[in-house]
Amino acid sequence: MAVHVLPHFPQAKIASHGKFCETAVVNLPNTITLARLGLTVVYVAAASVDGPVAGWLALLCFTVAASTDWLDGYLARKLNLVTALGKLLDPVVDKILICAAFVHLSIEHLCPMWVTILIICREFLVTGLRQIAVEHGVVMAADRWGKLKMIFQIVFIIAGLVWLALRDHPTVPSALVSLRWLTDPVHYFTPLMMWIALVLTVLSGFNYMRHSVALFREKT
Repeated sequence: MAVHVLPHFPQAKIASHGKFCETAVVNLPNTITLARLGLTVVYVAAASVDGPVAGWLALLCFTVAASTDWLDGYLARKLNLVTALGKLLDPVVDKILICAAFVHLSIEHLCPMWVTILIICREFLVTGLRQIAVEHGVVMAADRWGKLKMIFQIVFIIAGLVWLALRDHPTVPSALVSLRWLTDPVHYFTPLMMWIALVLTVLSGFNYMRHSVALFREKT
């Protein structure tokens, strides 16, 4: 089956002339992805517990997990270790991490629940559209709006987790006073990151839908 790429969507780099390379399922990139999933589980557990220690643990787990988001894909392409399992796990683990964090911040009243619902719906929608596109022989890689969306989502979540970690401290070291002020939701930074992330989420979702309509018209 021929593989096409929608206009304005860069083609995903696939090893071995368009096919997944024949390599072991357990390799370095997949191990990093699975480690990110493990960190997500620890993050959810820490987020479910009250107290400053749990807050710092949640912040640490999310930050480390988010910082490895690009690493597994980069290594898979660089080392020619692209596998079908990796292609499936990487975006799924990313979505689990981000959606779990938004639910957590909504429970903590740092993000309106409707924003979290909209973001989760967008993730499911794009995942479904990508799967349909693959069945039609089309690769829908992440566009610039999707990449920017991910960056601002991560910045917002980290800012919210920093505030939660510092909020309950009776005394905060002087080096962290400015950071607590900056991430305080009554000030501009954290809410601004959330609204920018929301706008980019809507734009990227609309972009996927627009190009999917073009695909379906071509196939009918």
